[in-house]
Amino acid sequence: MFGFSDKGNLNLITQALEAVGRKMRVLPDPSTVHFHLPGDLSVLVHRKYEDFINELVSKFPHEKEGILKFYDTCWTIFNSLNSLELKSLEEPLYLFRQFFQKPRECLTLAYYLPQNAGDIARKFIKDQELLSFIDAECFIVSTVNALQTPMINASMVLCDRHFGGINYPVGGVGGIAISLADGLVEKGSEIRYKANVTNVILENGKAVGVRLSNGKEFFAKTVISNATRWDTFGNSNVSSIGTLKKLVLSFSLICSFKLFFLECTGKLVKEELPEEEKNFQKNYVKAPSFLSIHMGVKASVLPAGTDCHHFILEDNWNNLEKPYGSIFLSIPTVLDPSLAPEGHHILHIFTTAGIEDWEGLSRKEYEEKKEVVANEIIRRLEKKLFPGLQDSIVLKEVGSPKTHRRFLARNDGTYGPMPRGKPKGLLAMPFNTTSIDGLYCVGDSCFPGQGVIAVAFSGIMCAHRVAADIGLEQKSPVLDAGLLGLLRWLRTLA
Repeated sequence: MFGFSDKGNLNLITQALEAVGRKMRVLPDPSTVHFHLPGDLSVLVHRKYEDFINELVSKFPHEKEGILKFYDTCWTIFNSLNSLELKSLEEPLYLFRQFFQKPRECLTLAYYLPQNAGDIARKFIKDQELLSFIDAECFIVSTVNALQTPMINASMVLCDRHFGGINYPVGGVGGIAISLADGLVEKGSEIRYKANVTNVILENGKAVGVRLSNGKEFFAKTVISNATRWDTFGNSNVSSIGTLKKLVLSFSLICSFKLFFLECTGKLVKEELPEEEKNFQKNYVKAPSFLSIHMGVKASVLPAGTDCHHFILEDNWNNLEKPYGSIFLSIPTVLDPSLAPEGHHILHIFTTAGIEDWEGLSRKEYEEKKEVVANEIIRRLEKKLFPGLQDSIVLKEVGSPKTHRRFLARNDGTYGPMPRGKPKGLLAMPFNTTSIDGLYCVGDSCFPGQGVIAVAFSGIMCAHRVAADIGLEQKSPVLDAGLLGLLRWLRTLA
């Protein structure tokens, strides 16, 4: 996990836990990921930046200058971002204060805001294989290639893995949610589970609460949707009635300084799709989901010194973004052996997959397909990394995009938004405010997009904007109106 370090301003998980009086013990991962790529290209991303650069240069010695210039640019962006107090970019008083305190850093971020990592890489690098490697670097965090990955997002990940490092919470990442929930309750919040929200209640065009499937209503000054924007507002290609598919979605509601985490079904805003959301859906489509395999295996099948995280693309760079083309692998027990019985390891294997490939199947056909596809993925891992893997399995569970849709409450099980074409950086990405007064959105379909740090940043920005709107932070209504209008205009340019 990113965001667990004890330094800088991007340690957002640490900050969130501290805000509710919590702290988790973490284990440092000596590497971020081990790439296994076409042409037997093998690159280990070491925790120490110098070790990673030395390894990459050893693979592409003729591109040493280009490698240094590209990653130095990433560091320029990261250091600028990491030097700023992270709050809402929709709050003008904060922006003015940051600009006067750190003008160079603000101008740096403004310059790179509309740019993509692939374009920057091509300024310095000519070797096609190396450019394909940078595509893979971006793909593992954004599910798109470097030309479609905003440079600011790429820089956050490509540098924070060395600055703060990747750290694993002892006992599993599920402990993050448990710690946050326990801390919130201790601070006086109320969390309601199994509360299915059917819609946002609107009065005179303003969001004033939510209605549950049992008819119960909650009223509030502020409603915050953690569902995707597709689940909140609907799809541009469906009627205002919304989709007929039943989805269970996470949702949060601020009400008299109590925080309710709710679940909801279907489209939340029962109104015609707002123009801003139409514009968002013109620029972004739903990224694919994943096929996930969780396995318990005998420890003997893993060679000594096996890394925790792997990315496998065996034969053809063109398969990088295709369904089932590349394989992600995490082995958490390499870092935390307590997660599995002695003499065993846990493997989490996943690959991109679209939900359309799994629709229209009978229960029997569905189960059979999961087995066939999973066995093929396992066979590929067995051939590339772990001979004898199939025979070492003692437990196996397979989840499809339909599983992600059901249990992760995501429209079509999507990983998040991805650009329809080549984007202008983050220019088209909406922020937390919406066209409906009193309704805010957070999560990966808001600025700055996908990834742990990006989503955590989205939450922090939203909290600040809401605090200003309900009088807990200083605000200027005139400047607010001007800035929000400017941001809406800029999004139309993308």
